[in-house]
Amino acid sequence: MTTDRRRFLKGAGLAAAAAGIPIPDSDIDVSRLCGRYQWLVGDHHTHSQYSYDAMYRIDQIARGGRAHGTDWIVFTDHGHAEHEKVSVEPTEADFRAARRKYPDLLLWHGMEWNVPGAEHATVFFQAGSEQAAKLREFERTFDWRLTNSEASSPANEALALRALRWLADEERARRIHAPVVLINHPLRNGRVAPHELRAYRDAAPDIVIGMEGAPGAQADGFPKPLGNGGARGGYANGPGANSWPGFPAEAYRTFGGWDWATAKVGGLWDSLLAEGKPWSVTTNSDSHYNRGDTLVRPPVADDWYDTHGKYPDPVDSGVPQLVPPYADFYPGEFSRTYVGAKRRSLEGVLEGLRAGRVWGVHGGLVQSLEVGAYGSGAAATLGGRLRVRRGSDVTLVVSARLASRPNGGGSVPRLARLDVVAGPVTGPVTDPDTMTAPGTKVAESFEPRWAPGRQVVFRHTVRNVRSPFYLRVRGTNGTSEPTPDVIGQANPFEDLWMYANPIFVDVC
Repeated sequence: MTTDRRRFLKGAGLAAAAAGIPIPDSDIDVSRLCGRYQWLVGDHHTHSQYSYDAMYRIDQIARGGRAHGTDWIVFTDHGHAEHEKVSVEPTEADFRAARRKYPDLLLWHGMEWNVPGAEHATVFFQAGSEQAAKLREFERTFDWRLTNSEASSPANEALALRALRWLADEERARRIHAPVVLINHPLRNGRVAPHELRAYRDAAPDIVIGMEGAPGAQADGFPKPLGNGGARGGYANGPGANSWPGFPAEAYRTFGGWDWATAKVGGLWDSLLAEGKPWSVTTNSDSHYNRGDTLVRPPVADDWYDTHGKYPDPVDSGVPQLVPPYADFYPGEFSRTYVGAKRRSLEGVLEGLRAGRVWGVHGGLVQSLEVGAYGSGAAATLGGRLRVRRGSDVTLVVSARLASRPNGGGSVPRLARLDVVAGPVTGPVTDPDTMTAPGTKVAESFEPRWAPGRQVVFRHTVRNVRSPFYLRVRGTNGTSEPTPDVIGQANPFEDLWMYANPIFVDVC
């Protein structure tokens, strides 16, 4: 890599002064560019004993997340006939008890929706004393397990869109507040076609804000005999009867733990961004059974959940569990989604999510990240829009704090490379199943000089801008493009990545 592709921010003050924004030459505070936010760590996808395939008490998920530095958690048990019948109110009671027990955590009672004609999505909102009733109404009316609407078909896709419009209508009527939907493990089974992602987003653009850029179950790829010998995220599948036929075989694998839709430069995520519309990526635990935990579920009859809607409380075996089904991590333990909040509150996190101030990282690759862009006297941060004059320059500034402590793999991760990915905004697509953005490229790469805990800063400048575009940032502990994780041979701590949401640049 050439020297001019490794830039620190020396002399940045001159470039910033031209934009009317003062920046110090060393230890740059990027928040001076784009506003000061609290970057709160969270997880929007977890499961408890109220899911047909999990075991933890609600307060155990909260305690585990708190121990790993999590600030906010959404409890998202699976939609299921028995869940809708008897589990929603008891979950709400346990959720409220967890809030009282851990008042420093920001907690939501949501659900994992079986999306008609597709697969899964996180759904959560606030409804006060009506929370359980509104969740039940949504589940009963729109979950494919309860409405016989699993198959991929135009009718079932239409039902999914009716569900999203229901959320929007309920918000307008003030019966629920600030609903958020995120598509979970989008390509694990190839069930969510590009046209469905676009239809979800366009049906409720303030509600359907993005997708899991990386799935949970990241420990599933640990090689035997100390692991499952499975696939990171459970991505070991191939096309099925309900899969969209246009996905290539590689789309069914993770790349450095991240969904192909996110990891491929100029791929599906970039094709959505190239339309000039926001679309966030997150990462989370999908916690069901967490690797190394000593808790186990007591033996029960095979039909226990179907008759109780809940499993018995787990018991402590005293023995760390490393084999199936222990494929997950606790919230914040490996996968961390950061949200830029103006205040530490439920409202603060919701506002940050909807604004797209989001970045995600695995295995503690970096401790903190701030990204800002400036030009024509204005500035923006992740998820934002920067409006500049035609012919002006735009500078992206990236500040990252390198890891200083060992992660769960036993070593301090080393950030080997940061990339700036840039792509033109070309507007709405004519084919809603478009999943490429040919103009999107890695514009510049930076290799930080590594020292634990060190803050590194660099910039990338786009000269003489003529048309709209976007910039996004990613990082890795490797030296190459993301490669497919090998089933049965994928220690998650060996291949770490970080992805940040884009900044859009509009030209006038």
